[in-house]
Amino acid sequence: MKNLLAFDLGASNGRAILGQLENGRLTTRELHRFENNYVERDGVLCWDLPALLEELKRGLAAFKAANVGDLDCFGIDTWAVDYGLLDEKGELLDLPRAYRSAVDEDARRTYAVVDFPTLFARTGIAHQDFNTVHQLLRRKQEGDPALEKASALLLMPDLLGYLLTGETGSEYTNVTTTMLYSPLTKDWDWETIGALGLPRKIFTAIDPSSTLRGCLKKEIAEELGINQAPFAAVGTHDTASAVAAIPGEGSFAFCSSGTWSLFGVETDQPVLTDAVRDAGFSNEGTIQGGFRPLRNIMGLWLIQECRRDWQRQGLDLSWNDIVAQAEAAEPFRSLIDPDDRPFFAGGGMVKKIQDFCARTGQPVPKSVGQVARCVYESLALAYRAALEDLERIKGQRIDALNITGGGIQNRLLDQMATDAMDRTVITGPIEGAAIGNLLSQAIALGEVRDIAELREIVRRSEPVERWTPRHTEAWERAYARLKAFKKA
Repeated sequence: MKNLLAFDLGASNGRAILGQLENGRLTTRELHRFENNYVERDGVLCWDLPALLEELKRGLAAFKAANVGDLDCFGIDTWAVDYGLLDEKGELLDLPRAYRSAVDEDARRTYAVVDFPTLFARTGIAHQDFNTVHQLLRRKQEGDPALEKASALLLMPDLLGYLLTGETGSEYTNVTTTMLYSPLTKDWDWETIGALGLPRKIFTAIDPSSTLRGCLKKEIAEELGINQAPFAAVGTHDTASAVAAIPGEGSFAFCSSGTWSLFGVETDQPVLTDAVRDAGFSNEGTIQGGFRPLRNIMGLWLIQECRRDWQRQGLDLSWNDIVAQAEAAEPFRSLIDPDDRPFFAGGGMVKKIQDFCARTGQPVPKSVGQVARCVYESLALAYRAALEDLERIKGQRIDALNITGGGIQNRLLDQMATDAMDRTVITGPIEGAAIGNLLSQAIALGEVRDIAELREIVRRSEPVERWTPRHTEAWERAYARLKAFKKA
């Protein structure tokens, strides 16, 4: 039996998940859970890296307390695009900036030097104000001394791995999200890096997914009383790990449902057509070295922020409370475009939703149930829009969608997605990113051959649920409303 430990960090929380692989089956157990929130430093939103490091150490301590023997491997997956900068001594120069600080002007600066169609043709990445390339150019043009002093840039999972092991490197799946990777040369996009005047020296060597990279530092192992386990650069982008763990066979569409909903398909080669670019799809990496043409849809971030608003008002609502009130609310009363720009930033989400509805001549949702139902129905309709765009790109009908991640625990949204798309939906596993992380470690150790065997283990180990559509004309009318919002 192999003892594996996955650190799965999202933009709102993190977990340490124990995975035990034995006789071709994987069992999992959550050992530690913690919140992850950005902090403000001099007007800039940042990630509290010292706090995150302490939580990772608590996760390792929780493994020790589980008393299951030595740790055979550990890996880290996180959200994409954010990074830290190290100086020549390997010291962190500043807290990593959080992508939620991005503004429209960040992308405009980049496109003034290299226009978006050219950047897409080079990198295959969709326009997002928070892409790493825009973050870096902003710092350069502001004369940020940290960028000038930096000797290495490490994306968040690689940075956290460095703090635990002392080893640097850049893992493929996360690198592909930066808008600084060339899927044609399979290296950093040196042409864009040069055009923008970014320092070449900060970009470290790119490792394939499932690469062993050092082991736990001796001093940390001694402090925690555990062995110096090897570290694997897994599919470090959480969506890459989640998609790896989807138990689908053949051709399927996927949705990784969490703070974001990442909706796409897998391909061996990048799809760099104008149609893909204009539909807002990105070519992000798979752990097997291919690509995931996918669209970022504003996901459960919307309801997470609403819940924070309600908590500030003194309403202590569980997620089940919110779903129950949404289920009881009038259907299709109000809808939003989930990707409308104001929804990107945190704070005041309920009012932003109300303002959108007022601006578009709809009834303004007021109760918890009305607001939540508005969010859930709108997300389901956004899934349909993404599915239809994928069908146009592929030139064929997609019969089924596999949804993975914590968002599938919202059974109301699962059924709404099925009904809105009029397609069979298969949900599971819940801990998709963690499971993909764990089995990517197993590939690194030579215990699992490839993605096909990985998915076979998932099918043996994890339950899934099949949802049958109950499509109605009301969903068609609602979808027409959403398309009108997007065209406005």
